Amino acid sequence: MFNLAILTFMLRYPKDLLTLIAYLKKLPGVGKKTAERYAFHLLEWAEKDLHEFSERLATLKERVQACRECGCLMGGVVCTFCSYNKRDCSILCIIASPRDAYAIEETGDFRGLYYVLGALLSPLDGKTPENLNFAQIKERIQRLGIQEVILALDSTLEGDATALYLKEQLAKMGVEVSRLALGLPLGSSLDFVDEGTLSQAFSGRQKF
Repeated sequence: MFNLAILTFMLRYPKDLLTLIAYLKKLPGVGKKTAERYAFHLLEWAEKDLHEFSERLATLKERVQACRECGCLMGGVVCTFCSYNKRDCSILCIIASPRDAYAIEETGDFRGLYYVLGALLSPLDGKTPENLNFAQIKERIQRLGIQEVILALDSTLEGDATALYLKEQLAKMGVEVSRLALGLPLGSSLDFVDEGTLSQAFSGRQKF
């Protein structure tokens, strides 16, 4: 039997609008009220803008792909994060998400290479060492002659567990390992750290 509140809500809006609201609610931090507000705002857009927006959404994964070498995002055939003639190829920064690379680039304190893990260790969520694909990290370190690896991971339980695992694996390769520490609050995510704090964390990184 339908809950009366849910039934009232369903009768209130057309089916297509309800579907749109349901999709918008999938976005992080977007609840029912916010999704409704976004949906009604989209109804006010010009038809031309809606068509262009829908086309961009439909082709997003075709236009923006992950670099096979580093995992960062690229909008063409060349990855700007892998331009070896413009970057310091002796340093590799390991990050969890492609988004972290942009936050780090804004500081202007790092000009090395990146490697995106794509996930942090979390056994409860089924994220095991196999998901980190360390073999690819090892191959890149050996091929490029990397001398230092910076672990720029979130200061969370998952980030700490991942950093410890990578430290153990990298220690066998004889490369210097450091981790961002100074200025990063416990439990923080790089997404929410301001540029000044992140810059300080890079310049004050410690051997790990």
